[in-house]
Amino acid sequence: MSAPPKKAFPLRLDPALYAAIERCAAADLRSVNAQVECLLREALGRRGVKLAEPVRAKRGRPPKPEGEKK
Repeated sequence: MSAPPKKAFPLRLDPALYAAIERCAAADLRSVNAQVECLLREALGRRGVKLAEPVRAKRGRPPKPEGEKK
């Protein structure tokens, strides 16, 4: 099952705000985009807005078919 496509839109930020998000993203080993999404989810959660858990892409190797030798 693949993740549903994400909505893309332009976002204008103050350069100082972007730099702060960039630093936080690096500290959390995330992209700036993933960091913004995480911060928005946290902020909405604090306001009591319930969101479904995001569909995460599967990572790693696919399982070997049954009966296949190593």
